[in-house]
Amino acid sequence: MTARGSESHYSANSDPRFCVQHERMRIVIAGGTGFLGSPLAEVYAEEGHDVRVLTRALPPGESRHDSGTGVPGVTRVGWRPDGQSGAWASALDGADAVINLAGEGIGDRRWTPPRKALLRDSRIIPTRSLAAAIAGAAAPPPVFVSASGAGYYGTADAAPKTESSPAGDDFLAHVCQEWEAEARRIESSATRVVPIRSGVVLERTGGALGKMMTPFRFFVGGRMGSGRQYMSWIHRIDWIEMIRWIVETRSVTGPLNVTAPAPVTNREFARALGRAMRRPALLPAPSFALRLMLGEMAEPLVLTGQRAIPQCALAHGFHFRYPEIDQAFRGIFGE
Repeated sequence: MTARGSESHYSANSDPRFCVQHERMRIVIAGGTGFLGSPLAEVYAEEGHDVRVLTRALPPGESRHDSGTGVPGVTRVGWRPDGQSGAWASALDGADAVINLAGEGIGDRRWTPPRKALLRDSRIIPTRSLAAAIAGAAAPPPVFVSASGAGYYGTADAAPKTESSPAGDDFLAHVCQEWEAEARRIESSATRVVPIRSGVVLERTGGALGKMMTPFRFFVGGRMGSGRQYMSWIHRIDWIEMIRWIVETRSVTGPLNVTAPAPVTNREFARALGRAMRRPALLPAPSFALRLMLGEMAEPLVLTGQRAIPQCALAHGFHFRYPEIDQAFRGIFGE
């Protein structure tokens, strides 16, 4: 999708990395200042699009252009997501896409009952606000891309999980189900809704990989727990390109596994990371120690996992730059 009513700008090879932008789009991003939202906003701005980032750092409805991001570049728009629309909603009216990445970091702190409530509310309430704003827009956006996670499938076994696989029954699975349900409330002929079930997004400058690298730097890296649990992962470049591809590809609807096509076990991941960092991967982190250190979140985040397959993206012809874990690490570590 280009700006409304314009021709598709895909080149003959249909790879979104080589498409030529003919029309300017207005892209609204909630959660646009973090590990994923910030580079996504930057890519769109560099291509000449009008990027509006919803932020709590400004009063609701107030806007401020980011210097150095060009024209139209990135404009911050203040909002206070409370489950309802607000003065900020005008930013969504007439937008070409709304991308919802709002939510507290799942693995940032130990899961106490108040923390679990915050993890849920920081996802559900902003999504409800965005849905209300879209529902009330005179010109609703053609696409609403809303974050979810591979945790939707729960503490799964080793069987591959596609978008049609059933949901799990643990805390994260329930949050993801509720999160997606809020987003899909505004699905209509005017707006397609695409919940994105992201795996672990890899980049050395932050996210989960930044934490995983630490023990390897000190030569004490290795598998976590049994090492047999699967990890669904994706390189951050592929994650960004898949979001852009979703915005552009009108035939894509419904949930999407935003993961690389070759998930690996934790043992395989540790060995690949060790090779990339030129470090051994010999010292396992025992399950009991991880449970003691991390509490409840050790199980869904570390000791179990999901073998999520991006069946929908593959069926629609998305091209992965980094389909294999060793390729991803070569891209990340520059070898």
